[in-house]
Amino acid sequence: MPSLPSPRAARLSWLLAAGLFLAGCQETIDVRGFVPDDDSLARIQIGLQQKEDVRDLLGTPSTITPFGDETWLYISRRTSSRPFVDTTVLDQQVVAIVFDARGLVSDVRKLDFADGKVVNHVARVTPAPGKELTFLEQLVGNVGRFNRGGGAYIPGGSQSQPPGTRR
Repeated sequence: MPSLPSPRAARLSWLLAAGLFLAGCQETIDVRGFVPDDDSLARIQIGLQQKEDVRDLLGTPSTITPFGDETWLYISRRTSSRPFVDTTVLDQQVVAIVFDARGLVSDVRKLDFADGKVVNHVARVTPAPGKELTFLEQLVGNVGRFNRGGGAYIPGGSQSQPPGTRR
């Protein structure tokens, strides 16, 4: 008959299990993106430098605006997350570099988290044309739609040819 663990060993195993559980609840800090430093931004000359010059100086932007004046955005975000809890944005920085129609830098702006705007998503659904069938209508509607032969006819297969067809 196996011996039971001592009370001290049982307590130690419970403490170890609780420690492992709590270690899994640790906060995770995640940093994504890139924002150029102030020294690099100071080297950008408005009205004199083109897109290629900015790309050589700062690198490829995080995104480019799709509408209106072409604007390059360099975005960095620092977030905190814990298991079973929503992610929290700790810090966000954006550098916007605006180009004119000739491709020259016309403006450089630094934005932070306070400059952002909350966008509410619309939860509407576009209806699809057609009749909405209930579960029972769908189930009964399929009766008689299947071949008695057990599937589709495959030419050259071992099935007999469907009536009204030639080889």
